[in-house]
Amino acid sequence: MAADGEKQQGHRPGIYKQKNKGHKHGKHRTKGEIERENKGRVSVTVLTKKQRKEQKKMDRRHKANQLRKNKKDMVLTEKRRLGSRDGPPHLVVVVSLHAQADAGAITKLLRGEGAGGIVHHDRCISGVSDSFGLILPRFKQRFTFLSQSTADMHSLLDVTKIADSLVFVLDSTEGWDTYGDYCLSCVFAQGLPSYALVCQGVSELPVKKRVESRRALSKITEARFPDARLFPLDSEQDTTLLLRHLGTQRQRKLGFRSKRSHLIAQHVTFTPNNPVDSTSGATGLGTLCVSGYVRGRPLRVDRLVHISGHGDFQLSQIDAPVDPLPLNLTVSRPLKPMNIMNGGQLENEAPVRVLMKADPSNRESLQAEAEVDPMDGEQTWPTESELLEAEEARKKKRVMKVPKGTSDYQATWIVDEGEEENGDMDEESSDNDDDDDMMDEAMDKEDGEIDSQDPGSCCDSEEEEEEEVCSTERAGADQRYDEHMDEAAEEEGLKRYRDARANEMFPDEVDTPLDTPARIRFQRYRGLKSFRSSPWDPMENLPLDYSRIFQFQSFERTRRRILAEAAAEEDGAMDGWYVTLHIIDVPFSVMESVQSGKPLVLVSLLPHEQKMSVMHVLVQRHPSNTEPIKSKEELVFHCGFRRFRASPIFSQHTSADKHKMERFLRPDAPIVVSLYAPITFPPSGVLLFKQRNDGIQDLVATGSLLSCDPQRVVLKRIVLSGHPFKINRRSAVVRYMFFNRDDIMWFKPVELRTKWGRRGHIKEALGTHGHMKCVFDNQLRSQDTVLMNLYKRVYPRWTYDPYVPAPLTWVKREGTVEMEDLDME
Repeated sequence: MAADGEKQQGHRPGIYKQKNKGHKHGKHRTKGEIERENKGRVSVTVLTKKQRKEQKKMDRRHKANQLRKNKKDMVLTEKRRLGSRDGPPHLVVVVSLHAQADAGAITKLLRGEGAGGIVHHDRCISGVSDSFGLILPRFKQRFTFLSQSTADMHSLLDVTKIADSLVFVLDSTEGWDTYGDYCLSCVFAQGLPSYALVCQGVSELPVKKRVESRRALSKITEARFPDARLFPLDSEQDTTLLLRHLGTQRQRKLGFRSKRSHLIAQHVTFTPNNPVDSTSGATGLGTLCVSGYVRGRPLRVDRLVHISGHGDFQLSQIDAPVDPLPLNLTVSRPLKPMNIMNGGQLENEAPVRVLMKADPSNRESLQAEAEVDPMDGEQTWPTESELLEAEEARKKKRVMKVPKGTSDYQATWIVDEGEEENGDMDEESSDNDDDDDMMDEAMDKEDGEIDSQDPGSCCDSEEEEEEEVCSTERAGADQRYDEHMDEAAEEEGLKRYRDARANEMFPDEVDTPLDTPARIRFQRYRGLKSFRSSPWDPMENLPLDYSRIFQFQSFERTRRRILAEAAAEEDGAMDGWYVTLHIIDVPFSVMESVQSGKPLVLVSLLPHEQKMSVMHVLVQRHPSNTEPIKSKEELVFHCGFRRFRASPIFSQHTSADKHKMERFLRPDAPIVVSLYAPITFPPSGVLLFKQRNDGIQDLVATGSLLSCDPQRVVLKRIVLSGHPFKINRRSAVVRYMFFNRDDIMWFKPVELRTKWGRRGHIKEALGTHGHMKCVFDNQLRSQDTVLMNLYKRVYPRWTYDPYVPAPLTWVKREGTVEMEDLDME
C-alpha cells in the first residue's frame, strides 16, 4: 500500500542534456503575432500600395498624358498672360550695339500710326525720357518700350534683368563694334532674356546688294546669336512684323528673377519724414512711393525690398491705383489725362484703395549682422578645477639665473627667451597674412636693376647722331603722350605683373628670411601628411568677423524649402497688378537718382537674403582682361539684383574638404571666389569688375553663385626650398632651407618632397648654420630641389560696401576714345 501511495517523479535532465539553439527570427514579430495584434484590421499603406500596383498600362498612359497636357496648358497660359489684360505689359528694352545704330529711330517707328497701336503718354518709365506705352487692340496686347543708352552700364544691366524682351539695334554693315561686344558679354553673363535683332538702312541699298548685305550680317551675328532672325526695320510693315514676333516668341526664363517679385518704377514720389523742416527732404529720410506692375511672384508687404544700387528697405503698405494702360482702350475711347501729383491716378476716377498694410510684429527685420557680445565665452568666476591648477602653478617655483643681489620682486620682471617668443606669437594679428607674399621683393629689385640698365651704351656714333636729329621731332609727341600717363599706376602694374610671373614660374615658393627665425616667421603655418586626407577642423581659430555672420545648418535644404514656399505663395499683390509701394526710411539720394534720368528697379527679397555670410562664387576669367588680379584685391560685384564692392580670396574648385588658395585669378581654369556678402539663393549670375584709378570699370570675370558655406576651408600654401649639398645613396645633406639649428628641430616632423618626386624627412641637424641630414626613399639627383609644404587657413577681408560709384565709361569707336562721367549728366 505504501508503494502504491507514492507519487511518480518526473524526469529531470542532467548537466549533459543537449540544448539546441533557438531560431533567430531577426528580432521582429512573427506573422501570427502581427495578425493577433491587428485583429483583422488592414493598414492604409497596404491598400495604397495595392492600388498603385493594380494600375493598368492604359491607366498609366492616360495619367502621363494628363500630366503632360496640364504642363503644356500652364506654359501656354503663362505665355498668353504676358501683355494681356491679366498680366503686366510686355517690357521691351531697345539697346544700340553700334555707334552708327540709332535706337531713337527705332522707337520713333514704333510710335508711328502705321504699327496699328495706341501710344500712351511719354515717359511712362520714371527717370527714362525715351519710354512710352503701346496698346495693340489688333493683337490684344500691350507693350512698354524704353530706350536705354549703353553709356550707363549700371542702368543697362538693371533694366535687362527685368526686361521681357531685348531689341538689339545693329549696324547694317558691321553689326556691333568693340564696345557693343563688351556690352553683350555683360548681358550674356548675367542672363539673356528673349531678344530680337533689327537693323536699318537695308532698303536704301541697291536690290542686288540687299541679299548679300543680309547674308554678311547674318554671318557676323551667328557667332553670338545662332539661328537668330534678323528684322529689317525701314517701313511700317516691318514694324508690324517685329511687334508680332515680340508678342508671340517663346519667353526665356531667368532663374534669379522668376523666383522673386520685382518691378520697374513707372511713377515715383518722395515725402520727407519731417515736413516741417524744409531741409530734411534734401538730406534726411522719407517715404518713397513707387508705382509699377508686379512681375514674377506675388509681392508681400511684410517682406523686405531691395532697390538696385541703394540698399534694403521695409514696406509700410501697398495700394492699388487705377491701371494706367488698360487693354480695352480704343481709338474712340482715348485715355484720360493722368494726374501726376496723385501717384499716377486717372482723373475723375475712384480713389486709391489700400490692399494691405504691414504688421510690425511680422515684418522682416533689416538686421544684416549678428549681434556680437564681447563678453561671450568669458568666465565670471573660476571653476574648482581652475582654482586647483592655479594653486599648483603657484606652488611650483621657477628656477632661473639672476644677477647677484636681485630681490624676488625684481626677479619677477625678468622674462626669459621662451616667454618673449610666446608673447610675439600672441601679439601677431591676422592683418599680417599678406606678409608672406612680400618676401620675393629682393628678386624683383634685382630684376628691376637689370632692366633699368642703359640699353644704348653699346650704340655706334652714327646711331647717336641719328637720334639727335629725330629727338626734336619726337619731343612734342612724347610730351603729349606722357601727360596722360600715371607713373604710380605704371609702377604698381609692373610690380603686379612681376609677382604674377614669379608665382607662375615658382608656385607658392618663398625664401626663408635671414634675420628672423623661420619658426617665428611661419608660426601660423603647419605641415600636412596628405592635403587630401589629413584632417583640418573648420571651427578652429576662427576670426572675429565670423561672429558677425549667419550660418545655415544645411544651406541646400533651406534653399529648397524657401524656393518651394515662394513658388506656392498666393498671398500679396499678384503678378500683373498695378500697385503703389510705400517704402519707409529711404534716403533722398534715391529720388535724386531717379531725377537724374536713371531707372529704378525694385525686387522683393526672400527670407534671410538681407543677412551677411560667406558666399562662394564660381567664375571664369573673361578673355578680354589680361591684367593680373591678386587675391584680396577690391572688386565690384554684380550678383543678381545687387551690386557691391568686396575683397575676395580665390581658391581651386575641387570636391575635397580642403581647397588650395590661388594668389592670382587664373585664366585657364574655373576659380571659386569667397567673400563676405549678403546671402543670395542660387541660381544667379555674377559679374566681377575692377575699377581703375581713373574711374573706368573693366569686366574681369563672369560666373554664377555656388553656395553659402562659412566652413569651407581655404588653405594658403607656402613652399620652402633647399639645395642638396652632399648626396649619398639614401640620404643627402641639404642647405639654404633654414639658417639655424632651432628652426630645423622645429620643422623636423614635416615631410619633405623634391621636384623629381622623391619623398623623405629630416633626420638630424648638422652644425649651427642650417645644414641638415635628410633621408629619402631613393637617391637624389644633383639638379633636384628639396621642398617643404606648409599651410595655413585664410579668410576674406571684411570690406563689403554696398555703394558702388558710377563708372567712367570708355567708348573706343572710330579710332577715338571718348570718356563720359555719368554723374555729370
